[in-house]
Amino acid sequence: MPRSERSPLLLAGLLATAGVAHFAAPRTFDAIVPRGLPGTPRAWTYASGAVELALAAGVAWPRTRRTTALAAAAFFAGVFPANVKMAVDWRHRPAPQRAAAYGRLPLQVPLVLWARGVARNGEGRS
Repeated sequence: MPRSERSPLLLAGLLATAGVAHFAAPRTFDAIVPRGLPGTPRAWTYASGAVELALAAGVAWPRTRRTTALAAAAFFAGVFPANVKMAVDWRHRPAPQRAAAYGRLPLQVPLVLWARGVARNGEGRS
């Protein structure tokens, strides 16, 4: 299978893994929910996990791939404030944790570009 054919499945796998992690270890994600959002952090954790699972399914299915991959790109951009909050909150932690938090910030750019590339290459194929 050529790389371009694997790319949507790899993206779907990443989204599914992240979605499951939101339910398996919610406390980790609760801590990075920006304080200004209404509701509880746990509700946002579960909601974002459910969105990631839905995006994974949509990206994996060729008929919905293009639209869902664009939605995934928007989602990756939309969760950036959580990564900023994590970097700010972890600025006094030990160097490895701080590096992980800071490393998440630029990671959003390739994720957005990856999802856009999947959308561009997955135009309604079935």
